[in-house]
Parts: sequence; structure tokens; C-alpha cells
Amino acid sequence: MRDLLLIALYAFLGAAAAGLLGAAALRMLRRRSVAASLTVVAAVAVSAMLAGTLAVAWAMFLSSHDLAVVTTVAATAAAVSLGTALLVGRQVVLRCRELVGAARDFGEQGTFTAPAVPAPAELAALSRELALTSERLAASRARERALETSRRELVAWISHDLRTPLAGLRAMSEALEDGMAADPARYHRQMRAEVERLNSMVTDLFELSRIHAGALCLSPTRMSLHDLVGDALAGADALARAHGVRLAGGGVAALPVEVDGKEMTRVLSNLLVNAIRHTPADGTVAIAAERRADAVVLTVTDACGGIPEEDLPRVFDTGWRGSRARTPPSGAGLGLAIVRGIVEAHSGHADVHNVPGGCRFVLTLPSTP
Repeated sequence: MRDLLLIALYAFLGAAAAGLLGAAALRMLRRRSVAASLTVVAAVAVSAMLAGTLAVAWAMFLSSHDLAVVTTVAATAAAVSLGTALLVGRQVVLRCRELVGAARDFGEQGTFTAPAVPAPAELAALSRELALTSERLAASRARERALETSRRELVAWISHDLRTPLAGLRAMSEALEDGMAADPARYHRQMRAEVERLNSMVTDLFELSRIHAGALCLSPTRMSLHDLVGDALAGADALARAHGVRLAGGGVAALPVEVDGKEMTRVLSNLLVNAIRHTPADGTVAIAAERRADAVVLTVTDACGGIPEEDLPRVFDTGWRGSRARTPPSGAGLGLAIVRGIVEAHSGHADVHNVPGGCRFVLTLPSTP
């Protein structure tokens, strides 16, 4: 038993000496290539075995012949181990260099293309993550371009729409100031109407800025959808009469919803005003609601003749207006963007599709038990 303990002690001392030297070498080479580190690891493993074997052989007073045989076997194993480590390290280094090149192209071109040569599992996982990051960045850039386009269109159209009433107000005020107005009362009414339109546009801009900034504070309460629709129809009745449009929606069921009454009334009002303005005289704007498995679906259908298919994806974009909506009464193209923002703030979804003779806006809201 004593002999075995002595052998273990000598083997440990020899292997520990090789391990300490290997640890020092790894610390010195920690910033160098992976191949160098793998070579050091292989060398430490063989050197530890060789040092332990030589220490035991010296302690056991082996013959020089036996010692030479042991040394030759250990040296051969060391050469094979070092060669294998160098080969594995070279393969890892090549795969790393290919991945570095792909990452460099990713930074310059904005698109990541994974190396075609198979790589170790860790490098393959890193390559997959870079590919997913590339896809997310591409989607983010596409959204940013779309938002930038919407902002440019919004600025251009807001500038146009503000310039028109301001020019009219200036002309009317100058006419009144010079005493050239034949009917001052009519001028005053027209000026008031223009101011109201400007105020409405500024209010829409403020509301949209709150939505985009995430500062829209909702105060949801449980209420009946029948009451919401009734209030919206009452508010839009005068505009519908002026345009000769019929409103239909008195039969909406009293479905319970938990929403901010003020904001949802604004949503329905925007949809009804938009539908009335694009529906010809003697047309009908219908509003309906139904309960589904886990949602309440509210629809507003008009008789506008339909929206071009290529324009449907942009209907809710900020500042977007169809080619037929460039006249001032159509507003600044903010109403539907506000609709989508408020509905999404309620964890809902807004959509639109064409139906025979017109289009239908669909609002999906979470149902309330």
C-alpha cells in the first residue's frame, strides 16, 4: 500500500509540474489563435503523462532500456496528439476566418450570408443567430423606410392643407379690413369654418403624436357596444344628412366591451365620417357588430366603390390618402392612422377589405365576459 501511495505521489508531482507550465503558456497565449491553445492543451496532456511516467520510473529505479522504451512511447503519443491538435485547430481557425469574413460583409452590405462549409456546432449556432439578426435588421430597415415615406408624405400634405385655409383666412381678413366684403357675416362664418378645420387638423396631429410616443393613456370601463354605436351615429347624423347618405346601425346588440369610451367614440366617428365623405348621395353607410369566440368584431361598410387592391395595405398609414382624396375636405390623412393606433392600444386589430360596391372596415376587440 505504501508503494502505491509513493507512485501516486511521484506521478502527481510530475503531472502537476507539467500542468503549471501549461497553464502559464495558456495565459501567455490567451490572445492568440485557437490552434495555439489547442496545441498547448494537447502538449500539456502528453507532457503530464510523460512527466508522471518518468518520475515513477526514476523512483522505481528502472533500467535505462525500460526508461528509453517508456520515453519513446510517450514521445510518439505526444507527436500524434500535437499533430491532431494542430489539424483540429487549423480547421477551427479556417471556419472562424470564414465567419469573420461573412460578418464583415454583413456590416458593409447589411445582409448576412452564412458560410457554406460545415462548421463546429458553436460556430454554426453563432452563424444562425447572425442570420436571424440580419433578417430582423432587414425588417426593421423596411419599417423605417415605410415610416420615413409616411412622414415625408405627411409633412407635404399637411403643408398643403394648412396653406389653403391660411391663404383663405388671409384673403378674407384683408377684404374685411379694406371694407371690400359685400357680406361680412358670410365671411365671418367662412372664417370660423376654416378655423374649425385647422383646429381639427392640429387636434389630430396631437392625438397621433401621443399614439406614436406611447403616451396614450386609456381609462377602460365596461360599457355596451350598442351605446357606443348610438352615440357615434348621433354625432355623424348631421354630416350624413348634408351628404344625402343613409346611416344604418340601430340594431347593434348590447354586447359588453371594456374600452375607453372617449377614444372608441373617436374611432367610430372617424370611420363614419370617412365613410360618409366617400359614399355618393343616396348611398348607405352601415355599422354592425357580432361576438366571436374570443373577440367582438365591429364593422363599418360604405358604398365608396372600393379601394384599389394595391392601396389596401397603406390605408392605415400615417398621412396616406388615395389619389381621389387630395381635396381639402378630406383632411390630412390622419383619421385612419388614429383609428389603428387607438384600436391597437386596446389590444385589438383594425383591417379593411373590399366588398361589392364599397369597402368594409373591421375592428376586432377583445371580448368581455
